Amino acid sequence: MFDLNDIEVIEGDAEVSELEYYASIQRAINSGTAWSFQGSYGRAMMDAIESGYCLLGKAGARDYYGNYIPSRDEVMEGTKGSISYVQDRMGEDWLFEMENV
Repeated sequence: MFDLNDIEVIEGDAEVSELEYYASIQRAINSGTAWSFQGSYGRAMMDAIESGYCLLGKAGARDYYGNYIPSRDEVMEGTKGSISYVQDRMGEDWLFEMENV
């Protein structure tokens, strides 16, 4: 569950491993509510999705401006945010970690 510790990690106030950092971002994405936070959160989440470190959330969400962010199941396989996109870029072990956040 996304919590204050994750906020500290994303803001850079806690020193953590790369996996812990992206797990915090994945929890933020999964929560759905973090999309309505200040712009730096949305940018960090989108950067992680676009680079293949994180999946889209399990459910769709809306950002601060009301834009719809689809779930990982609403996008085509192989596209940004999908399971296969993360697996292709980061490997099966990384995907396992992100799916189980």
